[in-house]
Amino acid sequence: MQTSGKFVLLSAIWGGSFALIKVAVDAGVAPVWVALARCLFGALTLWGICLARGAAVPLDRRTWGHAAVVALLLNAVPFTLLAHGETQVSSVLAGVFNATTPLTTLVFVLLVVPSERMTRARVVGLLVGFTGVLVVLGAWRGLAGDVLGGSLACLAATACYGAGFAYTRRFFSGGDHSASALSAVQITCATLQLAVVAPVLGGTPSWPGTSAAVALLVLGAAGTGLAYVLNLDVIRAAGPAVASTVTYVTPLWSTAIGAVLLGEHVGWNTLVGGVVVVAGVLLARSRPNVRITA
Repeated sequence: MQTSGKFVLLSAIWGGSFALIKVAVDAGVAPVWVALARCLFGALTLWGICLARGAAVPLDRRTWGHAAVVALLLNAVPFTLLAHGETQVSSVLAGVFNATTPLTTLVFVLLVVPSERMTRARVVGLLVGFTGVLVVLGAWRGLAGDVLGGSLACLAATACYGAGFAYTRRFFSGGDHSASALSAVQITCATLQLAVVAPVLGGTPSWPGTSAAVALLVLGAAGTGLAYVLNLDVIRAAGPAVASTVTYVTPLWSTAIGAVLLGEHVGWNTLVGGVVVVAGVLLARSRPNVRITA
């Protein structure tokens, strides 16, 4: 498959993940069990890929220790928050809010990566992105109720992603281990973490029905397994700058799938706010020469 085809497939898989989560939570699956199933099927898929490719398994404590932190920030906590958010908001809204991930990542990168500096463009981008979130929320109508709670849960998930990506960049992405092996270790750690807390937070699971079970299987195997490998392939073939633009395409898929397949309402403020959020991301990612100093 050509790189462009992998890019489109990756954006579609990640865009469709929000609809799959919605199917599961609407069937009564507790958010923490959605997260656990997602990680379990993702880990099995990734270990299968590692076996097929003959990837060496990291055995050192340092790698597994950092993997546990990354798993908490990028998988266990945000996957649970996102599923909880979708018990109260549509998959369309969840997908649009997820587009703020580059902005939250920038905030944490500025905090933990010494080489990164704040610039005027980044400040403007963050402010524009925050304005887009308010437009999506319809802040002029007042902020209250379940929709606000669900929206905040989705935004909290993106904040976890931001912290996780910043931590990964500084402590976890280096070394000689393959990305597929590191991903398998990371998702395995997340599975173990969620396996401990799921019975406490989510109670005893029951059969959710065929549709929800298939949704969870696809969500894990494709959205948390195959997608990691596709993302790596795109990064290697086209570079991280091109690969990162999947963030702009994913909300288009989540909106289209949510509206067409799930019949979810798409308000004008969701569309306009989503565009404003993406504009903020574009501004924040520019690198002008002028830097802001104290």
